[in-house]
Amino acid sequence: VQLQASGGGLVQAGGSLRLSCAASGRTFSTYGMGWFRQAPGNEREFVAAINWSGARTSYADSVKGRFTLSRDNTKNTVSLQMKSLKPEDTALYYCATDEAPFSDVITYRDDEYDYWGQGTQVTVSS
Repeated sequence: VQLQASGGGLVQAGGSLRLSCAASGRTFSTYGMGWFRQAPGNEREFVAAINWSGARTSYADSVKGRFTLSRDNTKNTVSLQMKSLKPEDTALYYCATDEAPFSDVITYRDDEYDYWGQGTQVTVSS
């Protein structure tokens, strides 16, 4: 399984970015997907997740109302639309696949995701 994250960059506070994650090597449409982030000196933290069908999403409180996660199972991609970005959103963002197929339970634990992308850097300047 390969996950390729893209879309990161440098943006001013209040700006927007759209992250994408392209998956290959697994039946993408049967697995939930998640985004996590890690800032220097901090532990990796949950950002958002979407179930296998796209019917359910969940967000960390810190991004709720600003980030929107969606998926296109015909293109094997998930997208994280980020708006009203804040300097505290600065981090390396990772996409990952849920280890359980056809699960409608959103998991927030990174040890329940089995494949990870390489990360894409998001930097928000004040």
